[in-house]
Amino acid sequence: MNSSTPEMPDSTNGNGTGKRPEVRCAVRFPLSLPLVLFNENKEFSAVTRNVSASGIYFVIDHQIKPGEIIGFSLRMPGAVLGTQKDVTVQCRGRVVRSSAEESGFHTAATIDEYEFSQE
Repeated sequence: MNSSTPEMPDSTNGNGTGKRPEVRCAVRFPLSLPLVLFNENKEFSAVTRNVSASGIYFVIDHQIKPGEIIGFSLRMPGAVLGTQKDVTVQCRGRVVRSSAEESGFHTAATIDEYEFSQE
C-alpha cells in the first residue's frame, strides 16, 4: 500500500473545482418589479428578477461596473410584505457583478442601506 497522502479536493468548496461556493445570507424572492436606479447623477429604469434583504438582482439596458455605488428605489407589493399597502424602499448599495445577456445586462448588487416609506 502506498503511504503517500491521498489527493484531497480543493478546500475552498469541497468539490475540487477551485471555485468558491456562492454564499447566501438571506432568502431570495423571485419578483419582477420596476426599479428606478440612480448612478452618477443619472436615473435609469430596470426590472428586478429577485430581491432579498441583503441584495437585488436586476436587468438593465446598460452595464454598471462591479464596485460602483448605486442608489435605487422599488415599490414592494403589500401582499409580499404582509402589509395592507405597498411600500416604497429607497436603497443604497454596490454592484457585485454584471454580465451581458440577450435581454440586457444581468446585474447583482448588495443592499447596504435602506429606508421604507408607505404610500
